[in-house]
Amino acid sequence: MPINAADTAFMIMATALVLIMTPGLAFFYGGLVGRKNVLTIMMQSFISLGVSTVLWVTVGFSLCFGSDIGGIIGNPADFFLLMGIAPGDVYPGLGIPVYLFAAYQLMFAVITPALITGAFADRMTFKAYLAFLVGWQLVVYYPFVHMVWGGGWLAENIGVLDFAGGIVVHALAGMAALATVFFLGSRRASEPEPHNIPFVALGTALLWFGWFGFNAGSALAVNEISALAFINTQIGAAFAGVTWMILDWKLQKKPTLVGFCVGAVAGLATITPAAGFVAPQGAMVIGILAGSIPYAAIRFRQQKNWDDALDVWGVHGVGGIVGILALGLLATTKMNPDGADGLFYGNTSFFVTELVGVLVAIVWAFIVTYALLWAINKVTPVRVSDETEQAGLDNALHGETAYVSAD
Repeated sequence: MPINAADTAFMIMATALVLIMTPGLAFFYGGLVGRKNVLTIMMQSFISLGVSTVLWVTVGFSLCFGSDIGGIIGNPADFFLLMGIAPGDVYPGLGIPVYLFAAYQLMFAVITPALITGAFADRMTFKAYLAFLVGWQLVVYYPFVHMVWGGGWLAENIGVLDFAGGIVVHALAGMAALATVFFLGSRRASEPEPHNIPFVALGTALLWFGWFGFNAGSALAVNEISALAFINTQIGAAFAGVTWMILDWKLQKKPTLVGFCVGAVAGLATITPAAGFVAPQGAMVIGILAGSIPYAAIRFRQQKNWDDALDVWGVHGVGGIVGILALGLLATTKMNPDGADGLFYGNTSFFVTELVGVLVAIVWAFIVTYALLWAINKVTPVRVSDETEQAGLDNALHGETAYVSAD
């Protein structure tokens, strides 16, 4: 199959859009934390742009999309250091170069572990984070990319569908976030937060903008499915943001900008697995679910005193799970012949398939993440000292401060 110029141009743009989501996440998280820890959490996102790229071009692309080994992982030798690939090589079944497909998937690998950082804000040492960043991708993220998108058993043997990352990105990151919360425990020092709401708004804008590349780009071509995913992305985010604002207004007595922004991000996360498989009317339903179920999950988390600092579990974990289950209910081949019909269209088995896929992700991500943190802690402390936490991680760990004192 020759290179398709239109598809290639589209995917270059989509890849750049997904890249901008990671700096967007840095601003989103940076605004939500306190003043003494803003640079630390922003650095955790930015450093993933570097470390995750090194890991991806070394072995990550091979482990995700190399020839299948046991249905779990790809052959690490297939694309090691991206060797054996020529600029004109076309990815099988697509009209884009292999290099471009690798670059697009790289951007997913960059942002997925960065999502988890919001859960353990103000508490993890930088050494431990670097080890976690590498280890988590190797033992959690890469296997699931292969199993769902790379020819592994969840897709090939079970029939799991995940258009742009409800399982692979959001459910995995959300459940890993919950594991880090349980492992690290609650923060002992507190700051007024969010400290910079305009940062939150800027981060939301960049995430929302980039998400069109995340979802529409997952069609991997310019066609009716990319257009469907594009409109469904906007619908999911908007309906969720409005729903979240209404709930805030009713229960907290005032509508807030932060509430709308968090709701919109929850909507983006929730529509992600279904964006190219459901009708716009289904996306409206998913948006309402995304603005209400993660909202309820966050209130539940607060009642349990789980210190998920920036509600990664509620927004991304619960959102991703809701999105996958909604896909099992609302998918229709009238929208995408390459998809499936969901439970509401008479196909019970597909809903069960999606349920199995998300349950495997929940169990694997939580248990393996917790075990990984335990192992890292045997080598280097995962949690910062009480003194460092009290002083703030920005200056204590990185020798930098976001704001100069007025005196």
